[in-house]
Amino acid sequence: MKKDSHAAPSACCPPGGRFSSWGSPTMKKTAALLFALMSCHGLSQAQEVPTLRVGWTIPGEEAKYLMAKRPELFPQLGKKYQIQWTQFQGTSPMVQAMRAGVLECSTMAPMSLANGAIESGLEAYIVAQHVHSDDDHFSVYWAVKEDSPIKTAADLKGKVIGTNAYGAGVYFDMLLWLRQNGIDPDKDVKIVETGFPPAADAIRSGRIDAGPMAQPFALLNEKKGGLRKLFSLSEVASPSVQIFEACSKAYSDANPEVVRAYVQDLKAAMGMLSKDPSLAVDVTAQITRAPKDLLAQYLFTDQDFARVPDMQPNLESIQGTYDRYHQAGFLKKALNVQDFYRADLREATP
Repeated sequence: MKKDSHAAPSACCPPGGRFSSWGSPTMKKTAALLFALMSCHGLSQAQEVPTLRVGWTIPGEEAKYLMAKRPELFPQLGKKYQIQWTQFQGTSPMVQAMRAGVLECSTMAPMSLANGAIESGLEAYIVAQHVHSDDDHFSVYWAVKEDSPIKTAADLKGKVIGTNAYGAGVYFDMLLWLRQNGIDPDKDVKIVETGFPPAADAIRSGRIDAGPMAQPFALLNEKKGGLRKLFSLSEVASPSVQIFEACSKAYSDANPEVVRAYVQDLKAAMGMLSKDPSLAVDVTAQITRAPKDLLAQYLFTDQDFARVPDMQPNLESIQGTYDRYHQAGFLKKALNVQDFYRADLREATP
């Protein structure tokens, strides 16, 4: 498979610091990011309140956005624990950071967790589910120019396809879709890393022939026009868990009360957002700088990813993903999702 990388990892935010936006400069090397995280952690160790270093990305993590932007809504936050937030380009770099011991919890996709476990011995627990796709809600899709001659999978042969990040769940679902439709990702196409925000401009400029669309960028570009949907990842599997929250096994086993407090706050955040989607609009606008009127058109509607109010992980769906990927040869060995789950971490601390 021919690859070309254009994306960079995102900047480290110190405790209480601001999130970097999707258009801001970022650190150029993962090593620099990991060093910054280690340096921040050295300062936090002297504090009495435990600091949970948490990685995040865009889109689909509104519960975390609410906790970051409205911490006063969460009585445990700042008392039982505090959070150091760090933005990443995708889930794969967060796996590297957790494996290096500089993140306690982060967003992951089923495949990024699986690869981390198999390739580098990552041990983590799935503690909450952020979003999933199904037939009644939004699913990440690939777009082409409106006047593109590309109409079917066969037309992609010899073309350049964009992806959000190598090794991310979306990336592997794309590979699976290509294989299911007779395209050899290693021989028939060139795959480049674009990220979600720049993908539409990359299509329009001709740098890539097809690229990934996720909200809010999908809706924004649908309104702008000039692009059309080619295929959706819901064609691979539905329902399909897109991203979940995972916490280091070593940290969770040693500090279960901190992880439980964090999970309870995540669940509380999702409950608030489900009852009042305007909260999601407000905090997502702060995080992404996207217009509120645009966000209000899709967040927590059927034009958005699906969510479950209590953030209960769909272990059956995740297991199905692992089985498909193992059969396709993407995973070197079969995995049991139960090895990544500890139910009591989702329970309230007595």
